[in-house]
Amino acid sequence: MKHLCKSFISGMILSAVIFSSCSHKPLPGVIITGQNNHNWPVSSEAIKLMLENSGLFSMDVAISPSAGEDMSSFSVDFSKYKFVVLDYNGDRWPETMDEAFLEYVRGGGGVIIYHAADNAFPEWEEYNKIIALGGWGDRNEDSGPYVYWKDGGLVKDTTPGPGGSHGARHEYVMNSRDRVHPVLKGLPERWKHAEDELYDRMRGPGDIKDLLYTAWAPVEKGGSGREEPLVFTVGYGKGRIIHIMLGHAGDSLEDNPAMQCAGFQVLMLRSAEWCATGNVTQKVPVDFPTEAEVSLRPDYKPR
Repeated sequence: MKHLCKSFISGMILSAVIFSSCSHKPLPGVIITGQNNHNWPVSSEAIKLMLENSGLFSMDVAISPSAGEDMSSFSVDFSKYKFVVLDYNGDRWPETMDEAFLEYVRGGGGVIIYHAADNAFPEWEEYNKIIALGGWGDRNEDSGPYVYWKDGGLVKDTTPGPGGSHGARHEYVMNSRDRVHPVLKGLPERWKHAEDELYDRMRGPGDIKDLLYTAWAPVEKGGSGREEPLVFTVGYGKGRIIHIMLGHAGDSLEDNPAMQCAGFQVLMLRSAEWCATGNVTQKVPVDFPTEAEVSLRPDYKPR
């Protein structure tokens, strides 16, 4: 009888756990893409895979018309989503979508600015406030200062010159500048990122809220010779915004080291949860890279 009671109770507990797991609704997000000077079919699919494979998120993909085509019908219902991933660098959105996006962010929406999305819309003042730093698109000293890390703090450098560059792709160490932000909590202070572009000489309004990661851009690789801010949050209205400059898309999902990097994927997963909820519940995975060694997830699945 005691054995039966224990079995019954164990079964009830197991059922409750299964029910709880099954009843969890993934957090809805949307990837905005369709025009980019990068390989957006690969990048958008990789982001969708890594987020959905975690079981935490359900992702839609909003694909714009091609460059030069009529953009007037392009629209996203931002009210359906807890967060937005910007994988877009192309023609200006319709005015109604511009306004809907700004309303969404100001009202508390979550936004991940991913890689070349910070190349977009150089003339859109509010967008440049949201991304804080941008590059290319004829950005220069009129766009705002260069911003980089030096002597333990951020420097805003008003020296004239173009905004946005990078050297040859290479592996590099990510240096944490924040130990308490939910996205970084528990992660190593230093870890090696897989072969990727390292954006440097970025400039803009530069109003970084929380600086999360920097990396050294070596001159011998064609870099700035500065410690560059690569991951940071931005304050804009009530929005939760995180800017991630990493993740140059490869030729295919299989040939895609920067996005297969376990560190990059964990960063995207944690950023998505923080953007959606303001919190991060994910544990540090066993395959997170060390300072000495890169770690890859070629299947875009968490460990």
